[in-house]
Amino acid sequence: MCKFAYTITLLASVYSLFDNEYADPEAFFIKYMPTNNSPKKRTDVPCVSTPVKVAVLIDGGFFIKRYNAMYNKSGRKLPQTVADDIYRLAHSHVGNENYLYRIFYYDCIPLDKRVHNPISHKCINFGGSPQAKFKRELIEALKKKRKVALRLGTLKTNSWQFRPRVVNDIIAGTKNTSNFVEDDVCFEIRQKGIDMKIGVDIASIALKKFVDKIVLISGDSDFVPAAKLARREGIDFVLDAMYAQHIDNGLYEHIDGLKSMPLYGNTKRNAKSADAKTTMSQKKQDTSVVSGKIIVSRKQ
Repeated sequence: MCKFAYTITLLASVYSLFDNEYADPEAFFIKYMPTNNSPKKRTDVPCVSTPVKVAVLIDGGFFIKRYNAMYNKSGRKLPQTVADDIYRLAHSHVGNENYLYRIFYYDCIPLDKRVHNPISHKCINFGGSPQAKFKRELIEALKKKRKVALRLGTLKTNSWQFRPRVVNDIIAGTKNTSNFVEDDVCFEIRQKGIDMKIGVDIASIALKKFVDKIVLISGDSDFVPAAKLARREGIDFVLDAMYAQHIDNGLYEHIDGLKSMPLYGNTKRNAKSADAKTTMSQKKQDTSVVSGKIIVSRKQ
């Protein structure tokens, strides 16, 4: 009678796993745990392994920067190809034995604005730039992917400002208003709402017990409070820094693991090359300037 009751209980648990719209039948499997150290006897006790629900959160700005440095140095990859790689990277963190809850992708809509350089009075069309076109097509490609949720922030324009090296030259007296050139100034653009959206989603997912594991693809320490909350709620919080070596030390203390997944061959070699270039660029004063015209920073 006890064996019959145990069999019914086991079958009920198996049915509950398959009676789930997210469950992958291949993810369900039964392991035999030996009652003694002898593998020859078939008196083993069956043990059901339950799939783990995983949510993948991707900081779009960080991802694109690392992706271009490691896999798209020529800049010729199509937005659809990049969207496919984002999808593949997220699923590589889930694995065959678990199932995906959702992929959250965070980025900003490209700026559609015309400004004039105060030195040369040349018109700059941000909306018509190749970078803006690429990002718009990437967002449209991600919209068509299954289980992808887009969280789009905004870009706030600030004003033109001198580059740091120019400010130093003015202070030193080696530069004045008579010899300013077009490249001495840059236009500042700030992201709005991205960090807040990531933090709110982490807190919501953790408090509502939607998943068992959260994978965050980023290198920013602004998410530490949300990561601490998720861990207190029993969530396995994993960081994927895409093999970056220069990440904030504060992140290590508040995560359950650091794991980067490769997309193509020679990933680690490409990562070392990208990190070397990042280190060299950090020694320069204008590291935050994009395309020689814009400074992009993240402010909430």
